[in-house]
Amino acid sequence: MEKTTVKHMSTAQMTVTALMTAITCILAPMALPIPISPVPISLTNLVIFFMAYILGMKLSVASYVLYLLLGTVGLPVFSGFTGGVGKLLGPTGGYLIGFIFLAAIAGFFVEKFPAKIYMHVVGMIIGMAICYIFGTAWLAGQLGMSFVAALGVGVIPYLPGDTAKIIIAIIAGPQIRKAVSRFM
Repeated sequence: MEKTTVKHMSTAQMTVTALMTAITCILAPMALPIPISPVPISLTNLVIFFMAYILGMKLSVASYVLYLLLGTVGLPVFSGFTGGVGKLLGPTGGYLIGFIFLAAIAGFFVEKFPAKIYMHVVGMIIGMAICYIFGTAWLAGQLGMSFVAALGVGVIPYLPGDTAKIIIAIIAGPQIRKAVSRFM
């Protein structure tokens, strides 16, 4: 995908960015609560990984921030079909904000190294690590627990699933990018 500024966005780029926001709004609320954590299992990071392939860094961030704004104003697009500023300021709000970093970092690595799948994995891992750190610190502060305890409920249970999402993304992402690039 070519470099994009807001002044030079094509209609196709705007459309695909809006479609990725819509896909996030559809899939992110379908979260699975787990009994050991206030953080549900979500497909949000998988959607962001696909955004990285389809939109690149800037438009991935724009698409995700638009999703956050829609949820913040009250649309039920956050986990469990909730919305509003309270969700953003609650225990899982740090992960919601942390996903901005994931979108930026994963998008950067996919854009900068388009043919190097291992670099895509590196970008996704770095992005998830920063998201985990931000979200875990927020969770610890909100619930009055230590950072290590918050890691135990907010990160460790999710590592196998998030690893699977990265694998799915690196297998399907390049194919999806190839298919979508015909329209952009």
